[in-house]
Amino acid sequence: MSNRALRGRRLAAVAAVGFLAAGIAACGSSGSSSSGSASGTSSSSGSSATLVMESSPETTMTQNFNPWSTTAPIYGMGADGLIYEPLIQFNLAAPGPTEGKGWYPWLATSYTWGDSGKSITFAIRQGVKWSDGQAFTPADVVYTYNLMKSNPKVNIDGLQISSVSASGNNVTVTFPSAQYANLENIAGLAMVPKHIWSTAGEASTYTDANPVGTGPYVLGNYTSQGFTMVPNKYYWQTVPVKKVYFPAYTTNTAATNALFSGQIDWTGNFIQGLKTNFVDKNPSQHIGWENPGATNVLIPNMTTWPTNQLAVRQAISAAIDRTAIGNQGEDGQEGPISSASGLTTPIFTPWSGSGSQATENLTADPATAASILTKAGYKKDSAGFYALNGKEVSLKIEDPAAYTDYAQDDQIIVSELKAAGINATPNLTSTPAIWTSDLSNGNFQLSMHWGNGGITPYNMYDNWLDHTLVQGANTAGDFGRLNSPQVQTYLSTIAADQPGSAQQVTDFQPLLKYVAANLPVIPTVFSAQWFEANSAHFTGWPTQSNPYETGQPSGNNNGPGTGTDEYVILHLKPVS
Repeated sequence: MSNRALRGRRLAAVAAVGFLAAGIAACGSSGSSSSGSASGTSSSSGSSATLVMESSPETTMTQNFNPWSTTAPIYGMGADGLIYEPLIQFNLAAPGPTEGKGWYPWLATSYTWGDSGKSITFAIRQGVKWSDGQAFTPADVVYTYNLMKSNPKVNIDGLQISSVSASGNNVTVTFPSAQYANLENIAGLAMVPKHIWSTAGEASTYTDANPVGTGPYVLGNYTSQGFTMVPNKYYWQTVPVKKVYFPAYTTNTAATNALFSGQIDWTGNFIQGLKTNFVDKNPSQHIGWENPGATNVLIPNMTTWPTNQLAVRQAISAAIDRTAIGNQGEDGQEGPISSASGLTTPIFTPWSGSGSQATENLTADPATAASILTKAGYKKDSAGFYALNGKEVSLKIEDPAAYTDYAQDDQIIVSELKAAGINATPNLTSTPAIWTSDLSNGNFQLSMHWGNGGITPYNMYDNWLDHTLVQGANTAGDFGRLNSPQVQTYLSTIAADQPGSAQQVTDFQPLLKYVAANLPVIPTVFSAQWFEANSAHFTGWPTQSNPYETGQPSGNNNGPGTGTDEYVILHLKPVS
């Protein structure tokens, strides 16, 4: 099976309103950068306006647009999604299995499944050129998929490819098992030019300083304080935004202040007080749409004590106050889930069937948590915490300090677990990179983590539970190391079903029941697709009433190297 690794990281910011931090990169209509306060788009107007984007504050910048270098700052910023394009674009704000609802044809004009889901054939769009003027051909598509097949270091979606071939204008990819549910991972792959990458050496470490793609933009001016992107003169569509600027904000607070002061047009952060401090200040132009696209979970390490004990996981789930996590930790922007299966509603309600509802009470109930442990033989020790055979239930919840909403969530959870007799403490890492490494290597006890969005809930559960994604430092999923043959069978069965079909809904039910009963992940609140924008200089943004895309600018919804940012930016119109 395969899975799309979520791009970069969840973004979080505390809104320190009232001043703009000094020393932050800036841009004007020229796109050049300077120190001091950012001039943003305020100095631009009409068709020459510069769109300022920010989706990942970075302390250091390197000129590397490699679409598979997940640790490169530019990868997290989403800029590579404006350069490298997929065969199909996906809309996770309105998921569905039909064209226009869930997906849009892109570098492929159509696709057809064959061999009961074991092969897929793409009709490659004609007349497309790379940004250096060379023709984009089926040979480039074949090369890209063969690169995934031969090099696991860049195959971060874990695609299981048997063969790739071209016939005329069609490219066919085959798989050892049915892959219907993996359409996003397969068709959302970033296409790269064979004439460049075939001589670039090791693809995973290639420093792609001057990228050549089929996308609407090429690199303009680059400095360590920020970079501009300008239209690709060979692009196969009209490019309405003539300049895009990515400033290098070093902190979430500085980026938030820049948004509030009108110096950023588009961002995608968790922002404390978003409605009061931003949306309500100018409702006609300020947009804050946090569409629930997946579910946040606590990931327990299933290989170490005590989180490998079902009673402990059940007690954790019973003790936590999901409403408090949503209202306080997430500022009311992510609501509590209603099922211990973790199924995200309303976006995935069609898959709920009858198996998604848990039998436990999902409101905070320390007495029930204590009862669960007591029945399992746990007794309180001299410190007042539950222990089994003299071994105390001691937990550390690990998340990055930079993810301020998760840090707040962890504090709430720690307090609630202690009230239930579980000795919990927060363990905030100094950098997201350390946290990512700990998750990849299984070096943690309990951690808050987002869920993967998708046109079906398959991507979310596959990322949580698919043990084939555990590959040491390159681990892309099943961070808790569940390693359940039963769950692998469930996932394989669902992957073989047509997305959205009645059979797929039926086959989801055993998996939903398993998660609710065994809690290999402990669902908390919905995971938002963060999106904030200022329409003073550009209109045409997606909204709840026109959800043609999620609006999340980091581009992490559609797979490595591709993203929502491209589809949105092509729908924008400069204000004259």
